[in-house]
Amino acid sequence: MRPVAPNLVIGLALTGLVGAMALLGAFWTPYDPLAMNFASRLAPPSWSYWLGTDEFGRDQLSRLMLGASASVKISILTVILAISSGTIIGIVSGFLRGWPDRIIMSLNDALLAFPGLLFALGLLAVLGANENGIILSLGLVYMSSVVRVVRGTVLSLREREFVEASYVMGNSLSFTMRRHILPNCIAPLTVLATSMCGWTLLAESALSFLGLGVAPPMPTWGNMLAGSRSFLDQAVWLVIFPGLTISLALLGINLLGDALRDRLDPRMRRRVG
Repeated sequence: MRPVAPNLVIGLALTGLVGAMALLGAFWTPYDPLAMNFASRLAPPSWSYWLGTDEFGRDQLSRLMLGASASVKISILTVILAISSGTIIGIVSGFLRGWPDRIIMSLNDALLAFPGLLFALGLLAVLGANENGIILSLGLVYMSSVVRVVRGTVLSLREREFVEASYVMGNSLSFTMRRHILPNCIAPLTVLATSMCGWTLLAESALSFLGLGVAPPMPTWGNMLAGSRSFLDQAVWLVIFPGLTISLALLGINLLGDALRDRLDPRMRRRVG
């Protein structure tokens, strides 16, 4: 039996903690995250307010919990959109080849040529700075990476014996892609989806920090950081706790992605063995 890798344990622990905070924050918080209390304005961490309060007297812990719910929701929906659309396009491109493949990959390479965050900023300027706009723009940004990974996997599979056997048995093209090609794409897609959760979480925080994410007063980790800039010298905890939360979430996702790659990638298994 292979020993459990430390990065898997730490990654699961950190991502599980963030997931539990997001799930709990969707239903319960210690205080109302939107309720203002000017009597407790910029209160430092204490037994009443474990992580202190912001410039409006709102509980920082409650806002972090609700912000985790919003950030994790956006990340998951974005990854689902990118993986589902990119997988379909990648399978069709790699399996059909010829002129459809050339057209699809030319468009995909053009999309990859744009810096991701800059492309998302341009789309948000058209779609509007809201939750749905973030999901759609980031989903399109990361879809191109999924297309390239899936296409490469399909090109290596389409000439295999089990695919030819499926044709000989009289199975249709769509059945062969769904039954024999798609299951073999799951391993690389799992690793990519895990990494993509971290990319999306960081991009959403950056967009919210720039004022193009979820609009205040609804909290996300990014707009909490943006709102704390003016009070850095008075209430440093307003910067520390959202920044620390983002860092721990990204660390957990990256460690989990590394562990999954070690276990699911045959090349990595041989190297570890």
